[in-house]
Amino acid sequence: MTAENSKVTIHMAASLDGFIARKDGSVDWLETSDEFAEGVTLDPAFAEAFLKTIDCYVMGSRTYETALNFEAKGFGWVYGDKPTFVLTTRKLPRTRDNVEFYSGDLAELVNGRLRPKFRSIWIAGGGAIASECLRLGLADEICYSILPVLIGDGIPFFGQLNSDIALHLAEVKGYKSGMVALRYEIRKSA
Repeated sequence: MTAENSKVTIHMAASLDGFIARKDGSVDWLETSDEFAEGVTLDPAFAEAFLKTIDCYVMGSRTYETALNFEAKGFGWVYGDKPTFVLTTRKLPRTRDNVEFYSGDLAELVNGRLRPKFRSIWIAGGGAIASECLRLGLADEICYSILPVLIGDGIPFFGQLNSDIALHLAEVKGYKSGMVALRYEIRKSA
């Protein structure tokens, strides 16, 4: 495995108005009741096969805490047994062996440790980490799952960027739930 063979994907679900959580971090709006007749059904077998293609996850501490809360409510640990790197300087509970806490340089983690070892690296949250990945030129693509809801205010998908990021729309898919999945490739500067 070489660093050139790996792909870093930023993926998050967000409201149509671009928020990944409410100001208090809650994501109660993720379950929507829309129905789009022409959409595809998110087949559990397809989802399971797709998740197997992801080699590791990177997330912030609040995303990690949200995942722990989902697990405590009986929804399970959605990241499976894949290595999960949590960016934090806080002391958080480590509930499984595949979770590693990291407080160092993001570029060193992604380029120095993860790219040489993993083919498919997913940045699973939050907005500050997504923005930092873009500022540092670490990401190869963005997968944006837009839910059919406007929440008006909250934590944005992306924070401040210091320059434009050119994208290429690579895929659009509408689901029966009303969710729209967009996949953009990040155009690298020559």
